[in-house]
Amino acid sequence: MPTTSAGMAPNTVVSPALTRHYVQNRSMADQRFLPAYRIRRQTDFQRAYRRRCSASDRFLVVFGCANGLPHPRLGLSVSRKLGKAVVRNRWKRLLREAFRLRREQLPAGIDLVVIPRRDIEPTLAELLESLPQLAARVARKLDR
Repeated sequence: MPTTSAGMAPNTVVSPALTRHYVQNRSMADQRFLPAYRIRRQTDFQRAYRRRCSASDRFLVVFGCANGLPHPRLGLSVSRKLGKAVVRNRWKRLLREAFRLRREQLPAGIDLVVIPRRDIEPTLAELLESLPQLAARVARKLDR
């Protein structure tokens, strides 16, 4: 007989097989891109820009500032200069995925505002390499 889950609405029914699946694959749930990992408010973006602590490579420019939280947060600033909506949305998907997959390697307590560079469309593998390196450089600059 299905049981209710403690973390869900009272009328939500979860099968035991589904519960076992999520318990066994807990690491998958830990890799989600939750709202707590996003920068949404303009004041948070402005704080990162005003701090003027940045690092860049051929793909990205990353601005950073301390956030006082036990985890990093990601903010995306993808301009229309990059291209039409399809191109901009692809950039955002790739950057969110790179952040999600490399979150454990990123320095804790930092807001990262990422701006992609024009005329270069990297692969996910290139972004997976680039983002942690740039975040580490920003963190070193912030520690000075």
